[in-house]
Amino acid sequence: MPAPSGFDYLVRADGTVVITHRGRAATTLRGGRAAEFLAEVDDDPQEVMARWTGNYRRGNERTARNHPRNRG
Repeated sequence: MPAPSGFDYLVRADGTVVITHRGRAATTLRGGRAAEFLAEVDDDPQEVMARWTGNYRRGNERTARNHPRNRG
């Protein structure tokens, strides 16, 4: 699976973290969640931001669920 890309984050003066994906706001983190994100983001920023935004899926889940071999 290819590595996620296109994520960026901005830390505001009030401690709020805004994560964007391709220039559009994906999520906003405040308080303890923002601090936890900032402590974790140094490892692999793109992977961490994809996981925190929930944007780690590729959009083919519905197609796979409807495939004949996956039907119950």
